[in-house]
Amino acid sequence: MIAVSNLSKAYNSGPVLHIEGLEIPKGQSFGLVGNNGAGKTTFFSLLLDLIQPTSGYIKSKDIQVNESEDWKPFTSAYIDETFLIGYLTPEEYFYFIGELRGENKADVDALLGQFGDFFHGEILKQKKYLRDLSKGNQKKVGIVAALIGKPEVIILDEPFANLDPTTQIRLKQIIKNLAEQQGVTVLVSSHDLMHVTEVCERIVVLEKGEVIKDLATSAATLKELEAHFAGE
Repeated sequence: MIAVSNLSKAYNSGPVLHIEGLEIPKGQSFGLVGNNGAGKTTFFSLLLDLIQPTSGYIKSKDIQVNESEDWKPFTSAYIDETFLIGYLTPEEYFYFIGELRGENKADVDALLGQFGDFFHGEILKQKKYLRDLSKGNQKKVGIVAALIGKPEVIILDEPFANLDPTTQIRLKQIIKNLAEQQGVTVLVSSHDLMHVTEVCERIVVLEKGEVIKDLATSAATLKELEAHFAGE
C-alpha cells in the first residue's frame, strides 16, 4: 500500500529524516512513536506532499506522492487544527469535505449518525463555529471529517491529545474497526505509548529521523517501548 525508498529531508540546520526503506501493507494499523524532533510529523508531511523530500520518495498504491495527485482521492488525514476552517460550523465543514469527496449531504449525515457517542452531544447542532470549540472538540471534528468519502489510507497525528478518557476509549475502537473490519490502512503517531500499543498492530520507533525499531505489537511491546524511552 505504502512504500518508502531512500527518503530523506534536510534543512539548512541539517537532516531531520532518513528512512532507507519501509513498507506498510493495506489494512495495517501502523503506529509511529518517538520523542519531539524524531521526525514523525515530517514523515506524515512528506506522505501528504505538504513538503518536498530532499531525496527518495514515498509511493501510495504505486503512485509517487510528490509527482502525482492521484493518491488524494483515497487518502485523508487530520494533523492539527490548521486542517479545519474556523469560520464554519461543524456541519458546514463536514458537508464541505463531503463535496470535495463526492458525497452528498445524505451520505455525510449517515456517516455522522454513527458517531453520536464520540461527539457526546458537543459537536452537532450547537450553533458554534469551529474556532470557538475546545481543542478536544476541534479534534473530534477533524478526525471524523477524515473518515468522509471512504478513504483507504487515514493519517492521524497525535489523535489522543486533548481528548478526555471516555473519548480516547471510543477513538481506539474507531481506529481498530477501521483497520480490522474495513481494511483501511491507518497511520497513527502518538506520544502515548499505551494508546498506540492498544490500537496498532505494528509500531515503528523514530529517533533523530531514523527507524531504530520496527515491532509487531505483542503483550511485551509496551514494556519494550517504555524501557527504550527510559534509556534502559
